[in-house]
Amino acid sequence: EIYQQEYPQPKPLIIETISEIDLDFLVVDLQKLLVSMKVGAERIRNIVLSLRNFSRLDESEMKPVDIHEGIDSTLMILQTRFRGSTNSTEIEVIKNYGQLPKVNCYVSQLNQVFMNIISNAIDALEYRRHLLNQADYPPIITISTQKIQDHQVKISIADNGLGMSSEVRQRIFDPFFTTKPVGSGTGLGLSISYSIIVERHQGKMSCSSTPGEGAEFTILIPIN
Repeated sequence: EIYQQEYPQPKPLIIETISEIDLDFLVVDLQKLLVSMKVGAERIRNIVLSLRNFSRLDESEMKPVDIHEGIDSTLMILQTRFRGSTNSTEIEVIKNYGQLPKVNCYVSQLNQVFMNIISNAIDALEYRRHLLNQADYPPIITISTQKIQDHQVKISIADNGLGMSSEVRQRIFDPFFTTKPVGSGTGLGLSISYSIIVERHQGKMSCSSTPGEGAEFTILIPIN
């Protein structure tokens, strides 16, 4: 722009070159490209930070951690699954976070529990959407946290899928038990999650469900 102001009548060769490269379009497009690169770089940065926070493979001992940070990292890693296919409604995630202190835990193991439960919730929502083919069905995952008295925190992860029968619910934490088609699940995710909460963290893990209305997994772990 400065060049064009200083030399409003350039030589024919310059005019021809400007026309060939479509300079006006290039200037506008370059700005959009730079903005897109900045957004992309920031997104990559957030994903890398989430992966680092999620895994923390170098931290084998218990340490005080922010539970919400672990949940948010898990959600970031799973973000592409929330979008679904082009013809389906994006899964809405509602976060009802309470005021929590830092909790002493094995952070990578606890994050794996969040991953297993939220992944199962996504599977349940996708199954309902596929089975009932409801165009107006709003798939929702609700994550709630709260401090219980002075010694425990409670984490609840609920979905509005099809739910499960009492027979299935009673076996949901059994090793190798799965309701998914052959090849789609090992039946170990929730069993391992249960062991991590109960045996490694001296906590409690339960599931409540009403057929046709969804399921809710509740985790109770001591703060110290």
